[in-house]
Amino acid sequence: MTPRRLGVACVVLAGLLLSLAPAARPAATGPVATIPIEGVISPVTLRLVGTAIDRAQAEGARALVIQLDTPGGLERSMRAIVQRILNAEVPVIIWVGPTGARAASAGVFITISASVAAMAPATNIGAAHPVAISGGADKESMKKIENDAAAFIRTVATERGRNADWAEKAVRESVSITEREAVNLHVVDLIADSIPDLLEKVDGRQVKVAKGATVTLATRGAVIKPIEIGFRDRFLNVITDPNVAYILMMLGMLGLFFELSQPGVVLPGVIGCISLILAFFAFQSLPINYAGLLLILFGIVLLIAEIKIVSHGVLAIGGIISMSLGSLMLFDATELGFRISWRVILPTVAATAGLFLFVVATGLRAFRRPPMLGTSGLIGQTGVARGALAPQGEVSVQGELWRAVAEGEPVDDGSPVRVVDVDGLTLKVVKAATPEGTR
Repeated sequence: MTPRRLGVACVVLAGLLLSLAPAARPAATGPVATIPIEGVISPVTLRLVGTAIDRAQAEGARALVIQLDTPGGLERSMRAIVQRILNAEVPVIIWVGPTGARAASAGVFITISASVAAMAPATNIGAAHPVAISGGADKESMKKIENDAAAFIRTVATERGRNADWAEKAVRESVSITEREAVNLHVVDLIADSIPDLLEKVDGRQVKVAKGATVTLATRGAVIKPIEIGFRDRFLNVITDPNVAYILMMLGMLGLFFELSQPGVVLPGVIGCISLILAFFAFQSLPINYAGLLLILFGIVLLIAEIKIVSHGVLAIGGIISMSLGSLMLFDATELGFRISWRVILPTVAATAGLFLFVVATGLRAFRRPPMLGTSGLIGQTGVARGALAPQGEVSVQGELWRAVAEGEPVDDGSPVRVVDVDGLTLKVVKAATPEGTR
């Protein structure tokens, strides 16, 4: 082949290769969409992120900024969020902020999956190791879970050109670093004080989006358009927090128990039913450990038994221990950062135990009182005249109005009276002595 023909062939081949390579898309001209994601990563979080990505794409947004602050959450929700971000056609920027925020456990995976990852000053990222506090998983199972999580985060970090070695270390050794260390180790791209500062710093960057396409960010001076989170999503996000769901369950049990032990009060029963319905609705989205739930119920049974059986406090102590262990085991702790805080467990168990003991003790005291049958139980009771008795009128006894006849001297309005006999629905009363200090 002559040099001339060789040169032509090279030019044609280069043209073909360029045509097959993913071309850089022109920057969108719409606003920059933003959405805050706070608290535990759950199915509600997945719904919010998915909705935000869809709206940003539909409105032609230049980018979607997710303001992240999370202690971790459900692995399946985290994986689905990472997949949505990796397959989004709009650049997704994760900003761990504001100051004092964190991206722990599941938050590490989400941050590393972003087109651009940034952190605010005084924030941290890391500690992505799954922990089984409840003992529900053996060492072999935990090793499999750890290996799977490590492989997943390494793949995501490699795809985004981030430090895959550190990412794997965050899973295996639960390491955590500050925002400055994260930038130096190439875990995140930059530090930004605020979202406007972030948009200034990322302007002009080329980032990868879905299908290997490259987009040049044009965020300087862009209009910032927050995506409003509706009341329904805010409410669901609150009750699916494991701490809130746990409190709702305990409040519901206490309310129903109070209503059953004191029939007719109504309000505790209504509050208890609503709380339990909300708790079980939240449990549909949470990794419930039924052994933990049974321990909580067993602890309540022991507290009730303590009132009826003389155990010198042994049953009460056992009930408190059972409730505490059950509270700790209530959710599957092999999830990333998904557990109830001790700061919630201790006061909740203490308050529940105290209220249960009080209600049961009060009920037993009432049960042991001498029975008062019919109106004969009114004899000897005291009341107040509601109008002058000369000799007939009305008196108030035990909070009820009765027809009354005064025996002996007339009784003035407001004077104390004592019941001496009952004739059908009419009380026979005499003027009672006025207590000292009321004259």
